[in-house]
Amino acid sequence: MSTSPATPTTASLTDRRPDVGRDRLLAERVPPPHFAGESFDTYVPDPEYPSQAAAVARLREVAATLTSGGSGGLLSRLRRKPAAVPAVYLDGGFGVGKTHLLASLAAAVGPEDAAYGTFVEWTNLVGALGFRPTVDALAGRKLVCIDEFELDDPGDTVLMSRLLRELTDRGVALAATSNTLPESLGEGRFAADDFLREIQDLSDRFEVLRIDGQDYRRREAVTDAPGLSDDAVRAAVAGVPGATLDAFGDLLAHLSTVHASRYGALLDGVALVGLTGVGPVPDQDVALRLVSLVDRLYDRDVPVLLGGAGESVLFTEQMLAGGYRKKYYRALSRLGALAERGRQEAAARA
Repeated sequence: MSTSPATPTTASLTDRRPDVGRDRLLAERVPPPHFAGESFDTYVPDPEYPSQAAAVARLREVAATLTSGGSGGLLSRLRRKPAAVPAVYLDGGFGVGKTHLLASLAAAVGPEDAAYGTFVEWTNLVGALGFRPTVDALAGRKLVCIDEFELDDPGDTVLMSRLLRELTDRGVALAATSNTLPESLGEGRFAADDFLREIQDLSDRFEVLRIDGQDYRRREAVTDAPGLSDDAVRAAVAGVPGATLDAFGDLLAHLSTVHASRYGALLDGVALVGLTGVGPVPDQDVALRLVSLVDRLYDRDVPVLLGGAGESVLFTEQMLAGGYRKKYYRALSRLGALAERGRQEAAARA
């Protein structure tokens, strides 16, 4: 008598409901694993763009200022005038190494004194802890780094401007980056002007460091690689330690039940993510949750396998032309890179 083959027992992200406490949320505010080993020494300036070497030199000076013996503790910093607190903004397009340099600055200052996160991670932290507890928790740091400062949500921008203002008033140094869309490159001070206008109450405290150059990845922001067959995804994740397998629609529904500050914990121990039935996301709320998950996957270098239609159909033309387009283009770029890694690893195991 014949029997049906056993169903693979691959783990599922939808079975996970991480419970993350305050201490872990704060402890995770360090450069992501993708950049954990980077430093100023591993950043190689392009000699054709002197602004890259100039930015490294200036950031080394900032790090030296913050780590010098005379910097003092919290009470000493509270006595400083706001103008004495370093605040730098790294202005440049995709792929010129802004995140590398921001992570290098955080590493040079040290994990005890520097707190690092993306704009979305900081807004999520405020949502999880509350505004005042977040300020109080960060006031003892010498430096707060904000990667990919988002200029597309007025409410979140006001929240972050208030947070940064209170931190600088309490003697905390700041460093931030923001991305310019590929089609906006070459428009002079587009990114810097936008950034300073949105944080106008703080604009006179920020020093803009322009970083020119070509995208080191030398690839388009959006990939049009087709998805794998769902059967191929199931076969590729079967038996792989740390792999997960979920239907795309089920995962999207699950994300709505997990606070975005816990998306990193959702990926604890995950080595490969397989998704079947990938298709267009139904609305913008769902799309923004997916963007946050993709960011956490990218931070942790977790490859993905996409069944169904693949990543190129995820966001509608209306979404890609709307106010959150920077988020969507970034997600497509990152997801495309992770999907390519997933395809390569699957092919190597075949």
